[in-house]
Amino acid sequence: MCGRYASIKAPADLADEFRAVDATDGAAQADYNVAPTKQIITVVERHPRDAEGTPDADRTERTLRMVRWGLVPSWAKDPKGGARMINARSESVATKPAFRRAFNARRCLIPADGWFEWQRGPEHKQPYYTHYADGSSLAMAGLWEYWKPKDDPAGEYPDGLVTATVLTTEAVGPLAQIHDRMPLVLPPSAWDAWLDPDRHADDDAVASLITPPSLDLVTQLELRPVSALVNSVRNNGPQLLEAMPEEEVREPIQLDLLAGPNPK
Repeated sequence: MCGRYASIKAPADLADEFRAVDATDGAAQADYNVAPTKQIITVVERHPRDAEGTPDADRTERTLRMVRWGLVPSWAKDPKGGARMINARSESVATKPAFRRAFNARRCLIPADGWFEWQRGPEHKQPYYTHYADGSSLAMAGLWEYWKPKDDPAGEYPDGLVTATVLTTEAVGPLAQIHDRMPLVLPPSAWDAWLDPDRHADDDAVASLITPPSLDLVTQLELRPVSALVNSVRNNGPQLLEAMPEEEVREPIQLDLLAGPNPK
C-alpha cells in the first residue's frame, strides 16, 4: 500500500516538471509526511469549459489542483469512507464499483518526492524512504472523483468535495523485500496517455499502463531506512528523510537492485 509520502517541491517547480499550469492558489505547502485525508497536489488534464459549462472538445488544459486524499465515490451517502480508500489496486480498478468510473474518465498523477513503506519484522516495523536518485518527482498514478451530497442543510459542502486515490501494484526488485505492494509509478513517457481525458479504460494505451513498473525504472530509485519519527503524523520536517545509521537498522535488507524478496 501507499499510506505516507513526501511532497516538498514548490508548485511552480512541479508545474514546469509536469508541463502544467499551477491552479493550487497558494494552498500547497511543503509536507514531509503526507497522510490520508490531507489536501494533496494532483495533476489533471481536462477540456476547458465556457461560462455555460460547455467543454471545448478541441483543447485540453493540464493543471495542478488540490484535492483531499481518500477517494469518495460520487454515489456515496457521506464522505466518511474516503479515509479507507487512499489506495486502489491496479489489478481490480477497472471493475471495482468505487473506482471503475473514475478509472474510465478521471485519472490523475500525484507528484511525490518519495514515499514511505514499512518492513515488518517479528517485533518491529522499519520505515524505508524510496525516491528517484536524480531528484526527479515520482508520478504516482491516481484517480480523482467529485462528490456532492443530495442534501446539505448545514452548508458543509457548498462546492462539493474532490478526492483522490493512489493506485498500487506488485512491488518490483528490492521494493519487494520491504512490502509486497508499491505505488504505481509512471515514467514521463506514460503521462500523456494516462492524463488524456479522451482515452477511456478500454483504450490499449491506458490499459497497458496498469502493470508493475519495469526494472529499468526501479534501478533509478534509491531506498534508505529512516527514523520511526515518520510513524507519527505530528512529525514533519527534513529529518524524516535522513538515512538511519546502519548500526541502528534491525534486520537490514540487501538493497540489490535486481533482488527479489528476502529468502525464507
